[in-house]
Amino acid sequence: MLRVVVMGVSGCGKSSVGAALSDRLHIPYLDGDDLHPAQNVAKMAAGVALSDLDRWPWLDRVAEVLATQAPVIVGCSALKRSYRDRIRAAAGGAVRFVHLSGSRDQIAARMARRNGHYMPLALLDSQFATLEPPAPDEALTVDITRSTKDLADHIAAVLRGQAE
Repeated sequence: MLRVVVMGVSGCGKSSVGAALSDRLHIPYLDGDDLHPAQNVAKMAAGVALSDLDRWPWLDRVAEVLATQAPVIVGCSALKRSYRDRIRAAAGGAVRFVHLSGSRDQIAARMARRNGHYMPLALLDSQFATLEPPAPDEALTVDITRSTKDLADHIAAVLRGQAE
């Protein structure tokens, strides 16, 4: 069963790429933002960065979705290796991580243009400070300067074993 986590800092395009990838692979996409406990959303909306203790229940929900709803794609920041390890340990099978990588300036510009999201631009620096970019053996890393269509086409090809 395919279990994919589209990961990266807030504003990198997880929702857009995850939805486009879902269309290509014909499996559901779930936005990890919808799995956050209400208190996490309230903290982020107030401009307060989450601690590891805040994140553990959310990461456990992500892993539960991967374990019970595969095949599935989930958008989840998965910023630290320990977070990814926790997801892998409880996901019920192999997990493919796809890291959407971009510069702080590029992502800040994207965040400034989006409406209706609780994650304020003010927390972007804390996201980058927390990020432990995955090693090549841990995730496929793709550069978000490419279009959503190109990213989804490439990621789908890699997941199908048709590209590197």
